[in-house]
Amino acid sequence: MKKTNSKRIHELRARRNAPIATRTDLAPAATKDIAGAMNAMLADVFALYLKTKNFHWHMSGPHFRDYHLLLDEHADQFFAMTDPIAERVRKIGGSTLKSIGHISGTQRVVDNNAEYVEPLDMLAELADDNKTLAARLREAHNVCDEHRDVGTASLIEVWIDETERRTWFLFEATRRRN
Repeated sequence: MKKTNSKRIHELRARRNAPIATRTDLAPAATKDIAGAMNAMLADVFALYLKTKNFHWHMSGPHFRDYHLLLDEHADQFFAMTDPIAERVRKIGGSTLKSIGHISGTQRVVDNNAEYVEPLDMLAELADDNKTLAARLREAHNVCDEHRDVGTASLIEVWIDETERRTWFLFEATRRRN
């Protein structure tokens, strides 16, 4: 009985440490590259979601309602991206982010923990963050193209368009009229 139990524990440990098998015709190297790019994207999207909500919650001033609603709409778009990103990584056999700490260690978006930020500065900062996100989405698209992963690439194309729209709206809201 002891030998059987020991063997079973050994098998369970071996399975726990075994790599996830790729469920597509993508090579393991492709899965690694794409999962890496998409996990970085996922961390950035979570960080932008929270930053956008932070600014949404702390918005003030004469254009409060318009900016408050705009940022809520943008946060909803970020949140809507998270599950498809993570599920795409899993579909191709990769592993995805597992915790807030994992997000924090992976994100490239700079947090803003200031006690007070002027409304137009909030919008300008988010415009810059969205512009950077669009560039990073293009980089991730290039990784997908390199490995012929049209499934992930097609999702990224939609997110690029949405990100460019957010960037445009934020830019127009902060533009000074002469």
